[in-house]
Amino acid sequence: MNKALIRALQYLCLTGLFVVLVAANSHTFRSVRWDLTADQIYTLSPGSVDIVTGLDAPIDVYFFFSKSTSEGLSTLRDYAARVLSLLKEYESISDGNLRVHVIDPEPFSEAEDQANEYGLTAAVMPSTQDAIYFGVVAKNGQDKQEIIGFFDPQKEPFLEYQLSELWYQLSEPEQVKIGVMSGLNVTGGQNPMTGQFDPPWYVYSQLESLYDMVQLPVELPKIPQEVKVLLLIHPQQLSEQTQFAIDQFVLGGGKLIAFIDPHHESDPMAVMTGTGVPNQSDLSQLFSAWGMQVHSDKVVLDVANGLEIRTQQGVTKHLGFIGLNKEALDDSDVITSSLDAINGASFGYVELTPDSELEVIPLMVSSEFSNLIPNGEYASSLSPEPLFSHVIEPQSEYILAGRFSGEAKSAFSDFPQEYSEEAQNQPRLTSGNIQVVVVADTDLLTDRFWVSQANFFGETIHSAFADNGVLVVNAVDNMAGSNALISIRSRGTFARPFTRVDALTAQAELRFLEQEQLLEQELLEIENALSELQSQQHATDTLVLTPEQENALAEFNDKRIEVRKALREVRHQLDKDIAKLGSQLKFLNIALMPLLLVGLLAWLMRALRLRAH
Repeated sequence: MNKALIRALQYLCLTGLFVVLVAANSHTFRSVRWDLTADQIYTLSPGSVDIVTGLDAPIDVYFFFSKSTSEGLSTLRDYAARVLSLLKEYESISDGNLRVHVIDPEPFSEAEDQANEYGLTAAVMPSTQDAIYFGVVAKNGQDKQEIIGFFDPQKEPFLEYQLSELWYQLSEPEQVKIGVMSGLNVTGGQNPMTGQFDPPWYVYSQLESLYDMVQLPVELPKIPQEVKVLLLIHPQQLSEQTQFAIDQFVLGGGKLIAFIDPHHESDPMAVMTGTGVPNQSDLSQLFSAWGMQVHSDKVVLDVANGLEIRTQQGVTKHLGFIGLNKEALDDSDVITSSLDAINGASFGYVELTPDSELEVIPLMVSSEFSNLIPNGEYASSLSPEPLFSHVIEPQSEYILAGRFSGEAKSAFSDFPQEYSEEAQNQPRLTSGNIQVVVVADTDLLTDRFWVSQANFFGETIHSAFADNGVLVVNAVDNMAGSNALISIRSRGTFARPFTRVDALTAQAELRFLEQEQLLEQELLEIENALSELQSQQHATDTLVLTPEQENALAEFNDKRIEVRKALREVRHQLDKDIAKLGSQLKFLNIALMPLLLVGLLAWLMRALRLRAH
């Protein structure tokens, strides 16, 4: 047998082996996955796995994506593939309880009508006027449905949370009850200054339209069993019985959102009296036992984030009135990721105790140009100016709101004395895994810090100028979920940055920036000289340029052309290194790696053949 025939048979065997491996990958190893992405974006978190594997009834998932009308939108199509891949991952572990249906709503089709009936958002392309649908409808057997109207690529880090929240909401048959306990007139009441009845705070009205709100008295032996989230606002001098009820509620798996304030200066009574006594809330007995500390005896002053207010002397910055921008809010937590601005006043700060077993996630932080002042001294300040003297000393950042989670111990070694003997026979929790969100301010909940009102034909119209209301709704929405849902943090993005390309771009810009600036300066000087000569030429019809001036004008024009050409070359040079890198990457991915693979297989075949002889 000649060598040519042997070589042909070898290539034929390699081709056959390739086909067999592809078939095995498509069928035999279909369920085998290996996520090599940096942020494990194709691997579901344990919380998502718990939610999907815990489904006890089927959920039909209809994924709408306009594949036919999204030609040319490569970024959107790539993200759609990412969403579909994640949906398939959910389906693969759901034991048949999650069924994914892919639908392409082509223009004027029944599928497009179906997408409109479900309420999905139609993004209209300006060039073709065709609608693009990119959303999900999930339905359970009780005809309850949840939708994501349109997948926003900017919210990709929270894609897994969005989808897992859908499955959780469809698996929960009853509406979550939110308990509210407060010493303030959150739900409305008589204003001592005007004698009139004030409506509920607008943030409470928002919650009331979204959840089943349960008003709780400040004195009670037990948090009702149907309450899943307790909203505790400005607690003051709570009895042992009430604190014990809160302690057992949190240790037993109940979620707590607490607003604690060193000085609630939005209280009308505090404005009337003007005594300078801090209107302080406190829950230190519980917090210290759990492993967290809320400093409600000091007020944070922030030079960088102080808001400007109007006084009798004019407009001045108030260091105790703090406006937090996006940089001060945690963009990796679902509670604060979508927020742009939070306004509040007389914030305290939170931290862990030295022996704490909890984990804290800072949701809101002050700037590095912050310092503290005792709340009594702050309450006595009649104007903002004296507060500046307290920020001269060394400064640091402070956590203004945080999420606390982990194992905690009870603050009580026994039942309170108020409990009857019968009540004391009930089981008492000594420890538990807690989920608590603490915001060290209550003023941010009042209308004046985040919403304006206007009367429109007898109806009050509210316009938000800050995201305080969204903060509260996000916190309640997140804490109303299961522990599995709360544990799902933001993930990485599908479109990874080309860090090597970015580095080359930065190096190229540094290398050519100086030359570019010199050329631009030279071009400016030439154009100024040309303008001067041309103005002399057009100043009067009788002016005749000398031969030297005409030569200078021609030289300036030629020089300007040369400088502009050199400037274009410099700018063009910025792309050369990147283009070279792109070519190298293409060669490695398209040519070199397959060649290495074929060479490896050829070597393996040769080794087997030699071994056979």
